[in-house]
Amino acid sequence: MQREASRRSFLKSAGWGAAALGAASLARAAEPKIQGFEQEKADSAAARTWQPVSDRKIRMGIVGYGVCRFGSQFSLQHHPNVDVVAVSDLFPDRCAALARECRCEKTYPSLEEMVKDDSIEAIFVATDAPSHCRHCIDVLAHGKHVATAVPAIWEHLEDGDRLFEKVKQSGLVYMMFETSYYHADLFAMRRLYQAGKLGQLVYSEGEYYHDACAVIDSYKGWRIGLPPQWYPTHSNAYYVGVTDGSFTEVSCMGMPSVRNELQPQNNVYKNPFGTEIALFRTSEGGMSRMAVSWDTPGYGGEVGRVRGQRGSVTGTVYQGLDGDLPDLARPPLPPGVQPGGHGGSHGYLGHEFVMSILENRKPLVDISAALNMTVAGIVAHQSALKDGELMTIPQYRR
Repeated sequence: MQREASRRSFLKSAGWGAAALGAASLARAAEPKIQGFEQEKADSAAARTWQPVSDRKIRMGIVGYGVCRFGSQFSLQHHPNVDVVAVSDLFPDRCAALARECRCEKTYPSLEEMVKDDSIEAIFVATDAPSHCRHCIDVLAHGKHVATAVPAIWEHLEDGDRLFEKVKQSGLVYMMFETSYYHADLFAMRRLYQAGKLGQLVYSEGEYYHDACAVIDSYKGWRIGLPPQWYPTHSNAYYVGVTDGSFTEVSCMGMPSVRNELQPQNNVYKNPFGTEIALFRTSEGGMSRMAVSWDTPGYGGEVGRVRGQRGSVTGTVYQGLDGDLPDLARPPLPPGVQPGGHGGSHGYLGHEFVMSILENRKPLVDISAALNMTVAGIVAHQSALKDGELMTIPQYRR
């Protein structure tokens, strides 16, 4: 049964509606070259209500300023509790550009050199995806908190165990910057789930469709031809990010691509698929359909839906058995911190990393969530290569 009051409350809190959807359509028409980097502006009125918890400034380093310029995308250089004291990139021109963007004088030619700087407390790793695990382990080994771009590991399941043990052993903060966690819809889904308004999830869907108009180059071409389910966190967050649960089993089907670089003889991964659709069993006993595709033109981005025993959320609409809803609006950001791209998630992720260090607590996207999203995709690709064979997924829980 739909409760109109609940629906109106959701629309008001999440700031959505027909006008917003129309604006989004116009934004897509003028979309920049790299999907997901449309910038949302901070609410200046909301920023005035933000209350600091500390005047301490974390001495932070940032590594990586490649084609997406991810190193500067999360407003860490604008956060009132951060001093970006050093930056690094393997390419001198990129390193210099990152230093200018972060108003930072100290640069290093590599992460391997930067981690030796004992004055740095935390490092954001925005390097190539195949290096994330190795780089994060190196940062933790040098006694520093670490945040990383997605995904947590690459290709090898044993790296998940290595990274998990290193985080546990270190006692330091590890956070993965999964952008879907702070999309307005997923943020609201999580609040509703935590308040018991959805009950256990019977079914959930997540979709990460990247417009196939252009191939995005990258360091050593790591993006070209990559198996879709090796980059699964934008879609898998629409279960893990809502419930803090995990996937236990998967059957995944893949579809061959007509694109040249997605022919197995033309990519380093020998990957034949441009699209992979996974059906997961969840830790609640429900089911999730999670899709990743590089192979279709048209709308892209990350979207999802959830159906629970007490309520469901599809697009902008909550329907359920309960009338009174919790506050579903994302909280204010500090002055100067912009929401940024990927659904206005960038600033929130950077802020969450900072707050988890200041408050000495587990971050929202901790090592368990990061691995439960990432590892599920690696196993899903293995299933697709075996024509949908049902496979068990390793579990991580701190």
